[in-house]
Amino acid sequence: MGNYKAIEIKPVTGKIDAVVCVPGSKSYTNRALITAALADGESTITNALFSDDTKYMASSLNALGIPIKEDQSANRFIIYGKGGIIPAKQANLFIGNAGTAMRFLTAMLTLGNGAYEIDGIERMRQRPIQDLLDGLKQLGADVVSKFNNGCPPVLIRGIGLQGGSAVVKGDLSSQYFSALLMTAPYAKNDVSIEVKGKLVSKRYVDMTITLMRQFGVDVKNKDYETFFVKSGQSYKAIHYEVEGDASAASYFFAAAAITGGKVRVMGIGSDSLQGDIHFVDVLKSMGCGVIASANWIEVQGDSLHGVDVDMGDMPDVVLTLASVAVFARGKTRVRNVKNMRIKETDRIAAVVNELRRMGISAVEYEDGLEIEPSTPKPAEIETYDDHRMAMSFALIGLRANGIKIKYPECVSKTFPDYFQRLEALRR
Repeated sequence: MGNYKAIEIKPVTGKIDAVVCVPGSKSYTNRALITAALADGESTITNALFSDDTKYMASSLNALGIPIKEDQSANRFIIYGKGGIIPAKQANLFIGNAGTAMRFLTAMLTLGNGAYEIDGIERMRQRPIQDLLDGLKQLGADVVSKFNNGCPPVLIRGIGLQGGSAVVKGDLSSQYFSALLMTAPYAKNDVSIEVKGKLVSKRYVDMTITLMRQFGVDVKNKDYETFFVKSGQSYKAIHYEVEGDASAASYFFAAAAITGGKVRVMGIGSDSLQGDIHFVDVLKSMGCGVIASANWIEVQGDSLHGVDVDMGDMPDVVLTLASVAVFARGKTRVRNVKNMRIKETDRIAAVVNELRRMGISAVEYEDGLEIEPSTPKPAEIETYDDHRMAMSFALIGLRANGIKIKYPECVSKTFPDYFQRLEALRR
């Protein structure tokens, strides 16, 4: 096996009773970095997430000639936007395994005047991007997959974006639509994007449209079938405060559910547009108590029972649900999450593999999975260089003996101090 790190999660004694703050939303931080970079003038992003994904985004924008000051101690970015202009005429950008950075920058760079390449780690080279490239080409861009396989690295010859109409498949990733929408105001003509089929993860597109509006650009959304952005609009430089990350919050809500304890998460509330906030509704349907206000949400664990649930609008928290389902009475079935297969790893296969490693019966379906709970056996969990695998399966160790997480440092992608925060729940 070679040398590797592993961390053992010790079961908690007694019930957790904690109030926690989670980092700022990755989704909002990376969207705000792009829109602020395209705005004209100085924008400030506060409560920003500082993690691998956001650092890749910020360093890429810096490399493109859009200065960004990072103040990690204050969780603040200051962005000196260039009004839709990309100063660099040439750039080779490396974005690790940051899907938002790959997709958002690919669209943004079509506005430039030069030659650009975006690449990432080996897994990023397996993650599809052809639907976004096809959408951009329909809008007059010159973009190609370098190896003609529909995946990164991507080559962009910046010639400006003409605009017009595009038809894009909706079943793989909502990030393709967010990428197109955020760039659309700077196209030479109006942009109309038609969704082919059904759009997955709609809430992320809602987040994009709301953030664009806060930066001064209007998007018309016709029933998630067509999106329209009028040409000639531009982003205004603003101060933007990022709300807490709902995906990160899910682990602490799950900790309450698994231990029968109580956790209140501050900095995110009932009116959040993040799809993953609805994870608490799933916990409620499993038997937990949930109280929500405008700026905090509290979960009280109770006797749990399995559920049959469509997670199409919150695929990132399916892994969190899997850890809770292990301790429920009866089966849990998750549906409509086929796009989990193109994330940091094939998450459907990975979750089923690791549950089985602990002796839990799990079945893999094309679009989801089924879990039959039983007592987890001691196991070393493979994390597949996937932050959400590490964070989710660590939760099982709060109640089961002998759960070790291999390569725990992969959480730096979105939540660098996760294990310290998890440990703090014991106090």
